[in-house]
Amino acid sequence: MDGEIERFIKVWLISTTCLCYCYYISSKIPKGFLRLLSILPILYLFLILPLNLSSFHLGGPTTFFLVWLSTFKLILFSFNQPPLFPLPNNIFHFISIASLPINPQQSNSTTTFSSKKSILPLTCLKVVILVAIICSYEYREYMHPYFILVLYCCHMYLGIELVLAISAAPVRTMFGFEIEPQFNEPYLSTSLQDFWGRRWNLMVTGILRPTVYNPVRHIIRSYVGSTYATSAATLATFVVSGLMHEVIYYYLARAPPTWEVTWFFVLHGVCTSVEVAVKKILLRRGWRLHRAVSGPLTITFLAVTGNWLFFPQLLRNGVVSKGIGEYAILVNFVKDKLPLHLIS
Repeated sequence: MDGEIERFIKVWLISTTCLCYCYYISSKIPKGFLRLLSILPILYLFLILPLNLSSFHLGGPTTFFLVWLSTFKLILFSFNQPPLFPLPNNIFHFISIASLPINPQQSNSTTTFSSKKSILPLTCLKVVILVAIICSYEYREYMHPYFILVLYCCHMYLGIELVLAISAAPVRTMFGFEIEPQFNEPYLSTSLQDFWGRRWNLMVTGILRPTVYNPVRHIIRSYVGSTYATSAATLATFVVSGLMHEVIYYYLARAPPTWEVTWFFVLHGVCTSVEVAVKKILLRRGWRLHRAVSGPLTITFLAVTGNWLFFPQLLRNGVVSKGIGEYAILVNFVKDKLPLHLIS
């Protein structure tokens, strides 16, 4: 554990140095392909740095932050696109925005205080539920497979939300940034469009929209019209998301891709496009499914397809078991490092 933490610190020190280069050097180069060319060595380093980490809970977030978020943000920065443009006056702001799920918008103190008060009880409840899920894994052999699937889905949602919120919270406290909302109660989704576009992993949605969706839609629209361009852009966005998940799966499992997770996103891209088209037709006729029906249908479809294509690669390569086992290692590490004898 000590060695992994040391490697983790080195990875982030190197990453911070790379972002300093982007702030001081690349920002002086005119926007466009010349600036992108100056950033390419940094993008390469961000691809290989997470390979130094083998743990699930340190390597996973680092891969997501560097390989996906930072890479896409720096590509947008090459063409003077948000969130790194306009260039922050403070280098620490630049590094925080580039490497973490941070929205570079100064928060209103009154709104933030009231928001914290309303969010805190729900966050505490989510922590309690996550701990209960982790503890329940000891009795997996006595559980029905479908119930285990529910636990995995809840664990993934709660784990990602809490880890990303915790990682960005210190920066928000120091600089007054608002944290990009990662999730908006995805269990209340009433459609695939609602789930992927408005409720699940909104930071990724906000990054893929300007890097994939908008360019593809703009290029294709003049050839096939607005409707087909929207469908093609949606499918392209899901394909890129699937490929990025394959990359993250490789860093976690260190096994060749099986493309199951890519097909998961291709399937959802096709289904989302069809759903949007069908909804438009039904709405013209005044038909609309009640949320009491569409909600369970959406969650069921997500769970079934996730069990079919999303989770198998993680289960087959032992990533899930590895992640669960790290909780015990973390507890033992804390016990060894804390001076508990002073308390007793």
